[in-house]
Amino acid sequence: RIHPKRVRGAFRSFKWLVMLATLGIYYITPWLRWDRGLGAPDQAVLIDFPARRFYFFFIEIWPQEIYYIAGVLILAGIGLFLVTSVFGRAWCGYSCPQTVWVDLFLVVERAIEGDRSARIRLDSAPMTASKAGKRIAKHIVWLLIAMGTGGAWVFYYVDAPTLATQLVTFTAQPIAYITIAVLTFTTYTLGALMREQVCTYMCPWPRIQGAMMDEESLTVTYHGDRGEPRQPYRKGDTWDDRGDCIDCNACVVSCPMGIDIRDGQQFECITCSLCIDACDEVMRRIDRPRGLIDYDSLANAERRAKGESSAIQFFRPRTLIYLGILTLVGGIMLTTLLTRSDTDINVLRDRNPLFTRLSDGSIRNGYTFKVLNKARAQRTFSITLDGIDDATLGVVGSENLSGSSPFVTVKPDRLQSFRLLVTVPKGVLSEESEDIRFI
Repeated sequence: RIHPKRVRGAFRSFKWLVMLATLGIYYITPWLRWDRGLGAPDQAVLIDFPARRFYFFFIEIWPQEIYYIAGVLILAGIGLFLVTSVFGRAWCGYSCPQTVWVDLFLVVERAIEGDRSARIRLDSAPMTASKAGKRIAKHIVWLLIAMGTGGAWVFYYVDAPTLATQLVTFTAQPIAYITIAVLTFTTYTLGALMREQVCTYMCPWPRIQGAMMDEESLTVTYHGDRGEPRQPYRKGDTWDDRGDCIDCNACVVSCPMGIDIRDGQQFECITCSLCIDACDEVMRRIDRPRGLIDYDSLANAERRAKGESSAIQFFRPRTLIYLGILTLVGGIMLTTLLTRSDTDINVLRDRNPLFTRLSDGSIRNGYTFKVLNKARAQRTFSITLDGIDDATLGVVGSENLSGSSPFVTVKPDRLQSFRLLVTVPKGVLSEESEDIRFI
């Protein structure tokens, strides 16, 4: 079992901030309120399956607007490609849910059982009341966190305060308890028990990332040209004919994946940068420059071998292509979102029969007229006809059955269908087919 040692440093502090931010967003978001008016849910983020709506603060997505969800997924995918091509597996090291929850479970484990050396001794010690008590307490807290994770997830689909009351009074729907139980089991199993094995054996991203990276991609790197040959160090020893690495294994014991970064790039490395903090602390103690382990690229290693200066190239064809796609898709989504109408109209012509000849010789066509009112207020629409001057328009079931400008009333946040009848007097049509336009 891998027992990573706690380290301190800039990257560890950044990981704390990311963990607090991501967990805060996950657990708190369902409880945020957003006033949408009378009759609308006031939960800021809500996936409302019964009403077939997705609410995100001021944005309301209807089923026919599912392309917005597709756009978000495209942006997320291309954004992940861009980050990987620049910084390697930065997503895995800082923001991946597996990494975040493993960090959280490690906090609990350290608080109850102690740091690395204490946990190793506890593992090898015989079972006693003290050891059993620590293990039971640790797993209870882990299960509570896992249960909270599953509970927070279901709050995104139903009004959070209402569902919370139903859960504690055992009046919620069975699917809510089943979902919480499944997510509790998976969170506890993957985050508390399997940990790094999920990243190594289950996640496909370590194998895919190679296609996203090139020689200029930054990743956590051991500078062997500076560190070798490595050997132990005692105060007062000379630094002649040796490298800066003192073979203290601080980078190894701090790695949550249990690898030795000095062996070169490895697909198990999640680029969490904790080995950088651990090594920098050792360098500070022995009065050597920091950066023996640092972010670097294969191209920079080649430049240094040739005696050239190092350089970070963020902008290159690969990253520019990703940026271009992100800008294009993001611009299209933003434009359509800002310019979308709160009314959607669809007209379906009768297919059988295509037309009806009335007793006086006039011709009548039938249409199904659908109006989607996305506004939160009842609205009345007048309907006029363009294309044939002598045509009359009637709306079956509306307040005005016939006339030149009938009107229909649509309830708020509702899709309603109406039956339109267009009648043309005998002798008006000069062709077998005439185009008309509803306004």
